[in-house]
Order: sequence, then C-alpha cells, then structure tokens
Amino acid sequence: MRDFAAIDFETANNERTSVCSVGVVVVRDGEITDTYYSLIQPEPNYYNYWCTRVHGLTRDDTEEARVFPKVWADIEPLIAGLPLVAHNKSFDEGCLKAVFRCYQMDYPDYLFHCTYSASRRAFPYLANHQLQTVAAECGYNLARHHHALADAEACAWIAREIL
Repeated sequence: MRDFAAIDFETANNERTSVCSVGVVVVRDGEITDTYYSLIQPEPNYYNYWCTRVHGLTRDDTEEARVFPKVWADIEPLIAGLPLVAHNKSFDEGCLKAVFRCYQMDYPDYLFHCTYSASRRAFPYLANHQLQTVAAECGYNLARHHHALADAEACAWIAREIL
C-alpha cells in the first residue's frame, strides 16, 4: 500500500467517545507527506487513573481543547479518499465510530486496515505484536509510545513495510 493515512487515538477513560488526542500521518506514494496532532476535549470529560497513567494526559491538558467535530474538520480534508490504517484497528475504528455517533455526525464508512493483524501474519515469531515491538522489528524506534502522533508514525512505518 502506497497511499494511506495512519491514525491513532488516546482516550481519557473507558468510553470510546472520550478521545482526548489524535495523531494522523498521511502517506502518499510511500512517503510521509503530512502529519497532524491535536488534543481534544473528551466526551465524557473526565480522566481515569489508568488512561492518564498510559498517556500522561489530564483534564488540565484538554480543558481548553476543541471538541471532536472541530478537530475532525481539520483532519477530513487531509485523509480524503485514503484508506485508514491503525495498529489494533478495532480500538481506533471503534473510537472513531463512537465519537461520530456521539456528535451525531454522518460516518463515511472509512476503509480501515490493521497493522496488528498484518504483523501477526508477517512476524509470527515475535514474542508479542504490540506496537513498539512490531515497530522495532520494522526498524523504527518508538521513543514516545502512547503519544498519538508518535504511535501513528510508528503505524505508518509498519504499514509501509508489511501492507
């Protein structure tokens, strides 16, 4: 695959609608051509301990952030016509569908590919298929794991290697 957009969400709590940050990496003709990162005011707007422990974001970080529809208005033209790629697509696609429903937005049935599933086929010998493990196998050092843009970049790197 030479043209796609890798996407990653972080959530504030266990609700899929609680996206609090998004990272997008656009790949055209096999090269990264654009990146996008934004904090998002989550819905519902509270953070649980475990999510904050994973990504380090708190309510203070997103108190003044824009709501999802305003952030998506920036992303939509960047990814127009491109398939989306995520590592463990069920999470990121689930978040995207949930937040579209939450804000009563029409979901455009984005085509999603999963680097997690693909990595299980490509690298059956790995001890696990977590993002940082697969990224390292593909020659990418994921230094800021659970930062949405860093994770999207790692996903894009993996997708260029195995999809």
